[in-house]
Parts: sequence; C-alpha cells; structure tokens
Amino acid sequence: MQENLHSPQRRLIELRIEHADLDNLIDRAGDQAAVDELTLRRLKKRRLLLRDQISQLEAMLDPKEPA
Repeated sequence: MQENLHSPQRRLIELRIEHADLDNLIDRAGDQAAVDELTLRRLKKRRLLLRDQISQLEAMLDPKEPA
C-alpha cells in the first residue's frame, strides 16, 4: 500500500490536478480588475514548471520506441 502512495503514476495524477487548479486560478485572476501582476507571474511560472514535470514523468512512464 505504501508503494502506491509514492508511485510515479500517482505523482503524475497529483501534478495534473495541481496544474488544472492553477489554470483555473489564473483564469479567474485574469478576469479581476485589480490583479497583482507579480502574483500572477509567479502562478504562471509555477504552472509552467508543473507542465515540465508532467512531461518528464510521462516520458519516463511511456518511453518512445526507437524507429
């Protein structure tokens, strides 16, 4: 059971959820008139980092076969 808590598949799901949450938060913040630009930039940077981590995990879990 402990292995499932730290599996790469579970981590991938957690990263995707966090990425989706940030997407939603950034979209809502963009609709507001008084947006803290620094906070918005930090959220976008975090979202980009998450996307990179997701891509790396996906590549590790499903490696491309050589041609």
